[in-house]
Amino acid sequence: MRAIMALLRSEQGCPWDREQDHRSIRKNFIEETYEAVEAIDKGDMTLLREELGDVLLQVVFHTQMEEETGVFTFDDVVTDLCQKLIIRHPHVFGEVEVKDSGEVLNNWETIKNQVKGTENFTETLKSVPAVFPALMRSEKIAHRAAKAGMRYPDVEGAFEDLENEVGELWESIEKGDRAHMEEELGDLLFSCTNVAEKLGLDAEQALSRSCDKFIARFEEVEQLAEKEGIRMETAELDTLNRLWKKAKEQLI
Repeated sequence: MRAIMALLRSEQGCPWDREQDHRSIRKNFIEETYEAVEAIDKGDMTLLREELGDVLLQVVFHTQMEEETGVFTFDDVVTDLCQKLIIRHPHVFGEVEVKDSGEVLNNWETIKNQVKGTENFTETLKSVPAVFPALMRSEKIAHRAAKAGMRYPDVEGAFEDLENEVGELWESIEKGDRAHMEEELGDLLFSCTNVAEKLGLDAEQALSRSCDKFIARFEEVEQLAEKEGIRMETAELDTLNRLWKKAKEQLI
């Protein structure tokens, strides 16, 4: 693959491949990664094999660009990764003893912070990539804040703050204050991740499954409407609510 990519980027190769830089194909990397994750979620190993190849292509593409400028090579990337794996697994490659996977993860984070020179908890929060999907980012920030001691004693406390945020959002709506609406909506969503953290749930996964559930119910509503000769886009809200309840009952 590396030889093929080198050829594609050469004067004898492909004009499109030669024109690309890191930023121009940045989105491609994200899309290919999500497609690989979707294959995992579907349990489709044939598709996963294909999508992992597409992800690997992105890695080779980016490293080829840097090989051309002499900054680093593909071998450098692999060597760095191998060194990282050895350093962060002292219980395998060293003399550290661990009782369970929980201790493994704690050691991983400690070593990671040492290597990166993280000096305080705030830096660990700031190190969460801003380009993450907002819900995923908020989960990681909340989790790291909890490790610093800023955690709710129980789920009731997290849920109480969630209810308070609902009230503050509603108050901003009543005032017609759009700037505060956005702020309070963000606080409400962040509070949801705090509840998820206390429950030991993955908020990103929970929301994704809710999206799938909504689509399934919407499809059922559309089919029911078609059977009754109802045009959804012009139907009364009461009619759509009736169909929605019926769809829920049928999909339970």
